[in-house]
Amino acid sequence: MIKLVWYAILVFAAIVLHVSVIPAHIADPFKPNLLILFVVFMGLREGPAWGVLAFVLGLLQDSFSGLYLGLNAFSYLVIFLLFSLAAGRLYTDRRSLMIIGTFSATMVSGLISLLLLLLFSSSHGIYSSLLEGWFPRAS
Repeated sequence: MIKLVWYAILVFAAIVLHVSVIPAHIADPFKPNLLILFVVFMGLREGPAWGVLAFVLGLLQDSFSGLYLGLNAFSYLVIFLLFSLAAGRLYTDRRSLMIIGTFSATMVSGLISLLLLLLFSSSHGIYSSLLEGWFPRAS
């Protein structure tokens, strides 16, 4: 129960920082994604039952970003499941694993978003905006 309260506090702080503080101080393609950092952390430390929270975090990200609803939710769920499956084979207390995991998760999230938009969207102008901010957002 205490773990759930701490996660709720961390998610609330990450959303406030991601929505209001960071956009005012950092230029657009270099904004860190704090929610994906939390999803990677949960994927490495928690079991597969916490995947529902990863999906909800993606829905929150979608509701604040203004893009299609469910785009980040699906990619966060896939990222969580990939890291949850790999967590049994890795030493999850390493900081370098979190850094590499967050970078790769951001790249995978962008790739999944791009593929889903190619499959289900009729808008052609959104691809260039996703591609130009893909690598700076991950690093």
